[in-house]
Amino acid sequence: MIFVSGLSTADTVTELAGRGIGMDVVKNEVTALGGRIEVASERGRGTTFTIYLPLTLAVTQAVLVRAASNVLAVPSAMVAQVLRLRSEALAEHLGKGEIEFQDGVYPLHGLAQLLGSAAPAATQGYHSVLLLRSGMQRVALHVDELVGNREIVVKSIGPQLARVPGVAGATVLADGSIVLIVNPVMLAQRARLAPERAAAPAPAAALTMVMVVDDSLTVRRITGRLLEREGYQVLTAKDGIDALEQIKDVLPAVMLVDIEMPRMDGFDLTRQVRADPRTRHIPIIVISSRTAEKHRNQALQLGVNAFLGKPYPEAELLQLIGDFVAGRADAAIAA
Repeated sequence: MIFVSGLSTADTVTELAGRGIGMDVVKNEVTALGGRIEVASERGRGTTFTIYLPLTLAVTQAVLVRAASNVLAVPSAMVAQVLRLRSEALAEHLGKGEIEFQDGVYPLHGLAQLLGSAAPAATQGYHSVLLLRSGMQRVALHVDELVGNREIVVKSIGPQLARVPGVAGATVLADGSIVLIVNPVMLAQRARLAPERAAAPAPAAALTMVMVVDDSLTVRRITGRLLEREGYQVLTAKDGIDALEQIKDVLPAVMLVDIEMPRMDGFDLTRQVRADPRTRHIPIIVISSRTAEKHRNQALQLGVNAFLGKPYPEAELLQLIGDFVAGRADAAIAA
């Protein structure tokens, strides 16, 4: 009865309490997210509320922007700086195709154009440009309007959109409108590759590929979405044998490998990869709940480049992958 709307045990009604509209709202919101609440009461000692939410549910900060008539969300973690430029300055940078700012050069793109819309007429005095960083890649993004920062719930998209480059997920705003979460860095990469595809029938250069080898479907999906948001192409395998079959046809730049898997575990997979001259150069990052010293030592002896425990720190994982892709990291076991 705690969750019945309008039911209250308060002796008096105030502006903040006593109206019975608290716990029913909590339950409705949790249920809408696909979770549940369990209640455990002990007389004279109190009540414990346990809230269960799906593993695939993520709350993150995002910047809402408008491109033509579309409102889109860009992960705040990608935004290094926001610039306000006059029309004359923007036109000059558009002519160069890039913006130089402090730590480097940012290729300049219009979000509306990346989405296939026509360039709008420059009627406003100032324009917003987001400087974005994803791994080693940089992009300057011109948007028609900067709507503002929001804390959003990331919802997975269906199979129809899951393979669309640059779409990392979706969210629902307070007014009920659905907003796609986009990765402009991937959109910019696709735009740069488009002329190459048009000029030559041969396959264009692919995005940097990272292979995720884990018997857990949930881990493969969560890690895959994280990497795709950062601009990587993701290849997944459910165990070592599956991974070896796939790398016969394509070589990933980095491999993320679990230890305990059916048919072939991560250690046996590492032995096979290191024994093959064609694959022995591929950096391997072990991500496992088995973090004892003996497991780390065995990984080091087999030639693993880094070792992370579960749950892994996302920033550290992305930094390691970026270093390996750039060729800056030596073989070492990470904490």
